[in-house]
Amino acid sequence: MLQGGKFQQAMSVAGKSEIAICKILNYGLGRLRSARRREDIEMAMEEGLMEVLPRLERRTHYLSAFANIATLLGLLGTIIGLIQAFTAVANAAAAEKAELLSSSISVAMNTTAFGLIVAIPLLLVYSVLQSKTTQIVDSLEMAAVKFLNMVGERSGERSNERASA
Repeated sequence: MLQGGKFQQAMSVAGKSEIAICKILNYGLGRLRSARRREDIEMAMEEGLMEVLPRLERRTHYLSAFANIATLLGLLGTIIGLIQAFTAVANAAAAEKAELLSSSISVAMNTTAFGLIVAIPLLLVYSVLQSKTTQIVDSLEMAAVKFLNMVGERSGERSNERASA
């Protein structure tokens, strides 16, 4: 429809869809008749993009925060375990010191390991989702530029037809 210059039909189809690219194109198509310059259409499409982007990036930052929290909780467990170890050694009899020390250090190492076991996969998933989000945003921006170029070519063709008539 866009290539054929059927902008009203394209606007009708885009207006019915909830797909991100349709929303962005609908903003541009809506501004097409009243726009005096290409920049007016471009600004309308940027407005559409600003509406769509938060939905794409909505919860990905939570994964990064959870990974950081898991790491910090592992570190906190390590510190608590070491405090317990030194406290146990200070107040224990000589025969019990080795056993208390090893069990407290075991708690410290287990919490560190658990924190890392949780944090590492979360960071990997966050990186993958962030990369996918960036790819989607780039493709939306590319589609918007192609649309602007197509509209520019169409308006150039109409201007040439009017000038030759």
